Amino acid sequence: MYASIADMIERFGETEVVELTDLEHTGEVVVDVAERALADATAEIDGYLAARYRLPVTDTPRVLSLLCTDIARYRLQKGVTTDQARQRYEDAISTLKQISRGEINLPLAAPPPASAEPMVSPGRARVFDDDTMRGY
Repeated sequence: MYASIADMIERFGETEVVELTDLEHTGEVVVDVAERALADATAEIDGYLAARYRLPVTDTPRVLSLLCTDIARYRLQKGVTTDQARQRYEDAISTLKQISRGEINLPLAAPPPASAEPMVSPGRARVFDDDTMRGY
């Protein structure tokens, strides 16, 4: 996963993470619920990164951690999404699309694999060459 429960608590506060994960009202962060949301967010992120990067991304850049927590938070707000969470989710998806298109690069220690060689196909024979134009 690109983020941990500790990352979520650092960004949103323990009270909010408890509210999002504690469906039984025990007053504690429900680890399974939070980890499932983070795993789902990671899978969503990988869908965008697969176009340009070898997966899984190791040595997770901070930007992926930030995107992962925003996506997980949005996913945990079932049916009562706040405008701020929705906007952060939409911004995260926009950023992932920019990464996928190569407009933003992840700060990785190892560069992404090079793209394939350009495909070259032999063209058709020239219609108008010296031989066919002789006499005109």
